[in-house]
Amino acid sequence: MNLDDLIALDIHTHAEEPCCGPRDDGYDEFQAGMAKYFRNPAGAKGMLPTVRETAVYYRERKIGCVIFPVDAERETGFRRYSNEEVAQIAAENSDIMIPFASIDPAKGKAGAREARRLVREFGVRGFKFHPTMQGFYPNDRSAYVLYEAIAEEGAIALFHTGQTGVGSGMRGGMGMRLKFSNPMYLDDVAADFPDMPIILAHPSFPWQEEALSVATHKPNVYIDLSGWSPKYFPAILVQYANTILKHKMLFGSDWPAITPDRWLADFGKIEIRDEVRPLILKENARKILKL
Repeated sequence: MNLDDLIALDIHTHAEEPCCGPRDDGYDEFQAGMAKYFRNPAGAKGMLPTVRETAVYYRERKIGCVIFPVDAERETGFRRYSNEEVAQIAAENSDIMIPFASIDPAKGKAGAREARRLVREFGVRGFKFHPTMQGFYPNDRSAYVLYEAIAEEGAIALFHTGQTGVGSGMRGGMGMRLKFSNPMYLDDVAADFPDMPIILAHPSFPWQEEALSVATHKPNVYIDLSGWSPKYFPAILVQYANTILKHKMLFGSDWPAITPDRWLADFGKIEIRDEVRPLILKENARKILKL
């Protein structure tokens, strides 16, 4: 990837469509709930883009993207999208795509071995965690064996934080528990793994100030701005993005739930300083990804 040829780099895109045959029972209902929450058609049957379709979309717009699946098999029963397949397709589209992977920390030492293999053999640059979907506290010591592998391999750890569209409006919230995604739990992880870059994904409602506090205090913690239209960003988030955290904020859309077209259009309308915009859209990502 030649970042100089791109207008932006989207640090947060999803590989959603199952790779292992027909959709699992309940998957259509889950995606329909997501579509309703984000007010888009992406969850309708047949509407989720493949990884290759995502590459075409981003290439047309000259936007790079980091793409990943989410391994939540244990909690949801939905088979994960193969990390290897996502990485292989990203490699075929390396002018525009960077692969991250996802491993449920409950897989323990087996997950740690998988992480090392994915970095060494498939060029994976980071790992996506979703504490609410995966049902764990990020600072649970049982997850540390996986973090140790990620840190030793020089990869990035990206964590969902705050409320989620997953299960929103569904009976019992689909069993999802919001408490796991309080960003303050990641303060422990950042302290214990000070050389591992950590990205707090999304405006962390209702814990926005906790996220800003952790990112301000810990040099290895960044924030991606995905999952929300910028027009809904809290004022304090915009204030920190313009000032003390201007080198630690990252553009992310949450594709396909939110398109980069929509995100960038709304970002152009909020009060971000001219000198800060290129940092958020591309330069901060260049630093954390070492491009």
